[in-house]
Amino acid sequence: MAVTDLFPGEIAAELLKMLISISRESFMCKSSAEQMVTYIQQVLPIIQEIQYSGVELSELRQFQIDRFVHTLREGQELAKKVQACGRWNVYRKVQLARKMEKLEKNILRFLNGPLQAHILADVHHMRFESAERFDRLEFSARRLEEQLGGMKIGVGGGGWLAEAVKRGGEEEESCEGLTSMGVGMALGKKKVKEMLIDRDDLRVVGIHGIGGSGKTTVAKEICRDGEVRSYFDDRILFLTVSQSPNVEQLRSHIWEYVEGKDMINSHGPIRRWKSQFERRIGVRTLVVLDDIWSLSVLELLISRIPGCKTLVVSRFKFPTILNLTYELELLREDEAISLFCHVAFGQKSIPLSANENLVKQVVRECKGLPLALKVIGASLRDRPQMFWASAASRLSQAEPICESHETKLLERMAVGIADLPKMVRECFLDLGAFPEDKKIPLDVLINIWVEIHDLFQDDAFAVLYELAEKNLLSLVNDARAGDIYSSYFEISASQHDVLRDLALYMSKREGINDRRRLLMPRRETRLPKEWERNMDQPFNAQIVSIHTGEMGETDWFQMDLPKAEVLILNFSSSEYFLPPFIDRMPKLRALILINYSTSTAILNNVEVFSKLTNLRSLWFEKISIPEFPKATIPMKSLKKIFLVLCKIANSLDQSVVDLPQMFPCLAELTMDHCDDLCELPSSISRMHSLECMSITNCHSLQELPADLGKLNSLQILRIYDCPSLKTLPPGLCELKCLKYLDISQCVGLECLPEGIGGLLRLEKIDMRKCSRIRNLPKSAASLQLLRHVICDEEISWLWKDVETAVPGVHVEFARECFDLDWLVE
Repeated sequence: MAVTDLFPGEIAAELLKMLISISRESFMCKSSAEQMVTYIQQVLPIIQEIQYSGVELSELRQFQIDRFVHTLREGQELAKKVQACGRWNVYRKVQLARKMEKLEKNILRFLNGPLQAHILADVHHMRFESAERFDRLEFSARRLEEQLGGMKIGVGGGGWLAEAVKRGGEEEESCEGLTSMGVGMALGKKKVKEMLIDRDDLRVVGIHGIGGSGKTTVAKEICRDGEVRSYFDDRILFLTVSQSPNVEQLRSHIWEYVEGKDMINSHGPIRRWKSQFERRIGVRTLVVLDDIWSLSVLELLISRIPGCKTLVVSRFKFPTILNLTYELELLREDEAISLFCHVAFGQKSIPLSANENLVKQVVRECKGLPLALKVIGASLRDRPQMFWASAASRLSQAEPICESHETKLLERMAVGIADLPKMVRECFLDLGAFPEDKKIPLDVLINIWVEIHDLFQDDAFAVLYELAEKNLLSLVNDARAGDIYSSYFEISASQHDVLRDLALYMSKREGINDRRRLLMPRRETRLPKEWERNMDQPFNAQIVSIHTGEMGETDWFQMDLPKAEVLILNFSSSEYFLPPFIDRMPKLRALILINYSTSTAILNNVEVFSKLTNLRSLWFEKISIPEFPKATIPMKSLKKIFLVLCKIANSLDQSVVDLPQMFPCLAELTMDHCDDLCELPSSISRMHSLECMSITNCHSLQELPADLGKLNSLQILRIYDCPSLKTLPPGLCELKCLKYLDISQCVGLECLPEGIGGLLRLEKIDMRKCSRIRNLPKSAASLQLLRHVICDEEISWLWKDVETAVPGVHVEFARECFDLDWLVE
């Protein structure tokens, strides 16, 4: 029996009030009343804590506490009699005074007897249970540490993160397959297939439904369908448009695809949109436009080419454009239960051990929405019945969901977020800082969590794993990685747009100046007017995320951001003036600039970098790297620099900047798809704090510094897909701390350095697509710590002698899996 049924703290509280009154008015009972006031004041907080904890007690304890409740009730009745006793009725007062003394003894007997025993028993149980829990935590920590330890260098077949990505993909396919079996989903798929295959008169068709109803799932199922793929000869293009699309880039992609070009030159000029195509006219092609929000955008993306059909997936109807639209039905009760149980219990039906009525109540409150079922089901997985009852109660208090009340869907899904551990919940809300329908690089996400939540990197990955387990984000293995053995460098996170809306919704509960996150929900031409109206007061946000087009000096207004630690600048333009209020962000620790336009952007107002003395992480994407002003003081706090799709020019030359002096404590340097990088500046070799260096997809790179071996702290070196690189410098063999070497897809390399055996701590080497390397140096047999080699099957024989000389070496054949679809995003 629950404590809350028989342990009303109100009895003790009411008795306390009466005893205080008696101690002031009744002389004969004053002593006993005052003593009992002391006793009850001490025990009342404990009573109330037990009452509201929801903890069930053993039968013996419940019996003893029931007797104490009975004593308190007797005391309540006695106190009423004392208060009602006439002033001159001395005999009656003497009798009541004796009864008060007896009551005092009974209460004291309980406090000194059974209550003390309960406390000792609780201490014993807590010590025992704590020891058990700490043992489990220690085991889990050791296991996680082992898995995380091999994660970044990928030792052991990809590590923990790769397994999480693989498992996440399997679960997503399982859930999507499950929902597609529902009558509504199956009917939707059948009807839309008929529109696409059997109706030549329909050029533009649509799928319509509320957010989270499974529209995108149906669209993906159609794209995977064998009949559809056969009808369109596998010519199916799936594009996510979102609320803030780069229309010109999307149009260019559609043009290239329909024209028949499989590879896109992401750095070249975009062709003009043409109403008539010169080639491939009449070839069947299906273009799927997912998450369309605007009629004007849709009109610009519709192709009128013979043979090309368009499937539009949206929350809105576009009757003037679409020839026919299918209204997606929500899941029936049995289908909803099946999906919910799959997520919550790992099976398709309600387990015998579960409370069937409670499960059905929660499912009914999800209103047949697949996304709500998945999020709430995951939030209740492995939770005690008390949490289920609480969730059902809170869900029942939300207003009905309909097409015009999508906020009500967010209210229901917020129930699942509220029960998350505080740190996991805060990290989920941070996801609202990133643009919708864009992949979030894991480096960016992890760095933000490390900086603003004071987490260790391993803890940040544990939070990431927890969010993925709760279906609050998806981990995606980037196609450019090539295989699942890659490190987290090639992993990104993605989030359903409704879940992003939920993060934004929950982040707006405080006043704008008091919010922990100051976020722009979508791209705008200027900063929000609400920000400008409140600029006279400081903004207390830790994270500031801005999403605009081109910004000049006059487009900004001054903002005071004394607590900001992360600034994310998303924009689409060829020129960008950095916000002048950066110098009012003394605590800024992470700066992320991402340009979504088709050309690299020139930055103005770079003088603000001279004020960023506390900056620890810097991410530039599609930026022309500026020359830092001569007056810029050394950035001693900066640990990580990421340059992605950037133009380097001569901005890193020693004549322009002394890298070791400017970044004396830099630990990680990443340069990805910097196509004008021909050689690394020699001053990099003097950056002795560098632990990880990644130079990837830099097709013009021809030479590495000769004295690379001076990087005595370097543990990870990636020289991935640099086809113009002909040789590796002999100095590389002097990297005594190097654990991981990636030279995959460096097709110009003809040999490894003769002294490669000097890499005494090397654990893994990745040399896929290095087909011109036809022999190994004899010193390779000295790589005693080497455990993992990835190479093409035709050159695997090179490692036979090493396998004999070094026990435990595992040679793995690479699998091909390359495309450039990620560039379009």
